[in-house]
Amino acid sequence: MRVLFILTLFTSLHLMSDAQVTYHLDVAPIIHNTCAECHRAGEIGPMPFTTYEEVAAYGAFIEYVTSIGYMPPWSPDAEYSHFVGERVLSAEEIETISAWVDAGMPEGDPADNPGLPDFPDGSQVGEPDLVFSMSEAYTHEGNMEDQYQVFVMPTGFTEDVTVRSLEVRPGNGSIAHHAILGVDIEGTAQDLDAADPGPGYESFGDFGFEAYENFFGGWVPGTQTVVYPEGIGRVIPAGSDLLMQMHYGPSAVEESDQTEVNVFLTDGPIEREVTTGIMGPWTLGEPFFIPANQVKTFHGTFTVPVDLSLISIVPHCHLVGISWEVYATGPSGADTIPLISIPAWDFNWQGFFTFPTLTRIPAGYTLHGIATYDNTADNPFNPNDPPQLVMYGDNTGDEMFFVFYDYVMYEEGDEDISLDTPLLSSVEPMEQEAPSVRLQPNPASRQVQVLVHPRFVGQDWALVDLGGRLLESGVFGSPNERVLLEGIPDGVYLFHSPAGTERLVIQH
Repeated sequence: MRVLFILTLFTSLHLMSDAQVTYHLDVAPIIHNTCAECHRAGEIGPMPFTTYEEVAAYGAFIEYVTSIGYMPPWSPDAEYSHFVGERVLSAEEIETISAWVDAGMPEGDPADNPGLPDFPDGSQVGEPDLVFSMSEAYTHEGNMEDQYQVFVMPTGFTEDVTVRSLEVRPGNGSIAHHAILGVDIEGTAQDLDAADPGPGYESFGDFGFEAYENFFGGWVPGTQTVVYPEGIGRVIPAGSDLLMQMHYGPSAVEESDQTEVNVFLTDGPIEREVTTGIMGPWTLGEPFFIPANQVKTFHGTFTVPVDLSLISIVPHCHLVGISWEVYATGPSGADTIPLISIPAWDFNWQGFFTFPTLTRIPAGYTLHGIATYDNTADNPFNPNDPPQLVMYGDNTGDEMFFVFYDYVMYEEGDEDISLDTPLLSSVEPMEQEAPSVRLQPNPASRQVQVLVHPRFVGQDWALVDLGGRLLESGVFGSPNERVLLEGIPDGVYLFHSPAGTERLVIQH
């Protein structure tokens, strides 16, 4: 196979030498398909690559960063698993760019240019139904320090609203490092905001309290916005506040930002609600710290209690981390489902990676997360010189071990449902049907009554925490099921069944 690849490449290079490579015929299709998504007006790329003049001005630079694999930014191993919006150049495409630069970057005939893709203005996916924005611009001091700032955006919703996509649109790409979305139903974030004199309030790592939703969505540079398939979505509760934690990177000059969130509504009721599972340091079975001058690998595991369909996956660590691998294995260990491999972790190019189709993880399978950290002087990104003990923490110089994964309860045929992002058009919100599952009371203390349609009698149910850990399970013996809650700590939980998913708040 390798010999065939080399012969094919040699043949293509030979043909290339006989006919001069030009921008419009040979290079423009590569730039349009892999670079212009970010490198165009209003997007995160620091310079546009939409015309011959713009690309030629950076020709030598483009040749260098593509030849070493730094651009286009894509950290997952494309031979391990695939994702929506992969930006991976072939060896032939890299050589085409190099041959063009070596030839003096000839322009060629403009009639050969295929033209830019039809990118939507102000969005990756279309016209939003609603736009939430920071109430005022935030100024990030030019003190070369990281800043985590939470901004509260009241929704004003008088009833629960279902959404099929949330798109973060950063106002200043030169300082916006990443954003995390959350939901608050208690008004706690507004109190924290009121106590801080500036726009928003400072909170490193999280929202400063246990929000109703702590990982409702997010953004990093180059991320392709996820649009959920029909019948699948997220719920923003009535009267809630949308939270946005912005991580602003170090800057030598004062910069301002006013980021927005585009909201796309579903065109009807949803059948399955998207949930975020979290594999964290509690799954390691050992204390999480990396001694100075050591390379250390951590292996987290988690057994999936019910059939899940994964939508996306997000490994996360900081500067000492150097690689990730996440996969699932069957009960016998024989069957392996590869999920993501990042052989060369780059903190500056993190991502929210969406699978091409819903990816099933059967009940009883074990999710594995393996991360390696290099806390030696050989790691050029090590924040400490000389190396120091690194422990868990929210600051960039600390470390983390997390795998976030969005999922829904599995249904037959999920493997055929595409997650590739279509262009959206604005739609009118529709009234939602009554839920198939009712929990009362909610919040509950010692027990909760579960009301379901008679057709679900005889089917399984499960109570899990937000990390996906199974707490209670059973079979519906009647349309009126009673579940005891004694011994379960206060918090927010999820009640899963074929009838749907409902949140349950436990307050003893």
